[in-house]
Amino acid sequence: MTTDDASLAEIFGTHGRGVLATIKRDGRPQLSTVAYAYDADARVLSVSVTDTRAKTRNLRRDPRASMHVTSANPYSYAVAEGAAELTAVSGDPQDATADALVELYRAVNGEHPDWDEFRTAMVADKRLVLRLHVRRFYGLAA
Repeated sequence: MTTDDASLAEIFGTHGRGVLATIKRDGRPQLSTVAYAYDADARVLSVSVTDTRAKTRNLRRDPRASMHVTSANPYSYAVAEGAAELTAVSGDPQDATADALVELYRAVNGEHPDWDEFRTAMVADKRLVLRLHVRRFYGLAA
């Protein structure tokens, strides 16, 4: 078993599901299961979030966050800690945030059957991209 950054980052793979932890106003953690994409070269986790959700409000107040993921081995896990950056809320199907949401969707799910419909839904849902800039990993890679 190892705890080096490369082994822990490998658990994140390129995409998957994990638990995002943000900090509530009272200091307790707020946890959400999310789909994410991971750019190992940039050490950035990306997540599609909605403007009105607790995690987004929490990150606007305090950008510190952590992402927890597991592997097939039940004793192997990794946590990425860092500071979150939030894009603007998508306000137009052709804006930069809608473009970023398309790229994120592709990284996580592949091609969408109707990109125009997807872009319109991102605006209607008031979606944006959360980018977690990983400063530190910890965990146990088996």
